Amino acid sequence: MKLPVMKSNEFDAGLFQKRIRKVQKKLKKGEILILFAATHKIRNRDVEYKFRQNSDFYYLTGIREEDSIIVLTSDAVGMFCLPKDKEKEIWTGIRLGKDKIKSMLDLDFTYDLNDWDKQKSAILIGNHTLYYFFGENPDRDRELLQECKNLSERAREGKFGPHRIEHPYFLHEERLIKSKEEIQILKNAAEITKFGHMRIMRESKPGLYEYELEALLEQEYLKYGSIGGGYGHIVASGKNACILHYVNNDDRLLDGDLVLVDSGAEWNYYTADVTRVFPVGKKFSDAQKTIYEVVLYAQKNAIRQSVTGIPFNEVHEKTVRFLADCLREMGFLKGNLDEILEKETYKKFYMHRTGHYLGMDVHDVGRYFIDGKSRPLKDGQVVTVEPGLYFDPNDDSIPKEFRGIGIRIEDDILINGKEPINLTESIPKEVSEIEALKS
Repeated sequence: MKLPVMKSNEFDAGLFQKRIRKVQKKLKKGEILILFAATHKIRNRDVEYKFRQNSDFYYLTGIREEDSIIVLTSDAVGMFCLPKDKEKEIWTGIRLGKDKIKSMLDLDFTYDLNDWDKQKSAILIGNHTLYYFFGENPDRDRELLQECKNLSERAREGKFGPHRIEHPYFLHEERLIKSKEEIQILKNAAEITKFGHMRIMRESKPGLYEYELEALLEQEYLKYGSIGGGYGHIVASGKNACILHYVNNDDRLLDGDLVLVDSGAEWNYYTADVTRVFPVGKKFSDAQKTIYEVVLYAQKNAIRQSVTGIPFNEVHEKTVRFLADCLREMGFLKGNLDEILEKETYKKFYMHRTGHYLGMDVHDVGRYFIDGKSRPLKDGQVVTVEPGLYFDPNDDSIPKEFRGIGIRIEDDILINGKEPINLTESIPKEVSEIEALKS
């Protein structure tokens, strides 16, 4: 399947207008929401990192330009954006400008960005509550806190500004449940991810370096219009797989070792998140296959349990119980199962959660607990399911043939009543499928 390349000028005005007005309706009189776009980050000296828009800002506006600001109240919605500047546009590309953005998003007002300093006081006046993602940008935090303080000192004029700052949780609630359009984008990201994972399964061999597999992943992702990985690629061969967030990717692949690859393509601002494990050579060893099959069974079982209404944390707890019992039966853990769970001795081998929310961010937004209770899964959520087992390469208490084995198997699951949909199911994970690709 050859996917269409996503063109940078594609823009669904109706979609973003609808999102803006839906969020606006959640604001009461005297409440104001301010969102800042991302800014370019310096990599070194005059070199910038590749720009990627802030997810919340993009979700609401679809605008990919840096440093913009959107302001919502119950009465009006407006934006501050980069001014048209012919000289700068020669160097960095054409800017939309305030007039075009106002038309595109059907806004009530727009200003050039350099008007923000003189307008922000008037925008904040008369609002008692500021909804803002405090803590993401210290400079913006200080700026808004100072402006709120300045306004509080004008009480004798009969004027006031926000005296309360709250997290815009309602925006993240909107992002938590995916629309049909978002699910299709995630399916495209999953399909591109499949091409990358299957290629490196086929082409890995002793003597290559981890970064060569990483390069193949990027090549496949970029070929289909992805910006690349939605997060840093983990290509961990041998004992490196026991480092959960290994990103050096500079070791040589050795015959007899496994490769753990945790990587997902980002397509049109939504990312897949997939982990697969395969042998460098042709076959799994007996010890590798034993652990792999345990993790695979746990993963399939956790996917089946990911149904509407089940508390999200319950999937993790059941997975922990199963893996701990397997470790006990194989002799890796001592004592009865309840003692193992109470003392958490299983964390020697399984130290992370079984899944997380997925969407525009690899660890996507949304609350996991409400009033201290694990949140039940709902239709339209997308979550990962990713159990694993890791055997410390330097632990002499572990039989030699198991030391340095790290297995994690991860898929992206759409919650769909009692029938969860595995968006990444077509990426091989059965031992027989993987070994067939390697033959």
